[in-house]
Amino acid sequence: MQEPRKDLLMQVDGMTCQGCVNAVTKAIQRLDPGARVDVDLDHGRVHVVTHAQSVEVARALDAAGYEAHAMTG
Repeated sequence: MQEPRKDLLMQVDGMTCQGCVNAVTKAIQRLDPGARVDVDLDHGRVHVVTHAQSVEVARALDAAGYEAHAMTG
């Protein structure tokens, strides 16, 4: 049985451009293809609605080269 969707807010350091937005989005959607991802580049935050745990999202973003930690979830 799949985990219920979670509403996560992540602080993600190192994002500077649209390429970063694309990389972050792809990293999260590889983890959960059905995830909804909204990147706030100006504030370095990513809002994710996903079945994944916040620690899994943070690990995926770390592997993509971004320092990430959960603000919620």
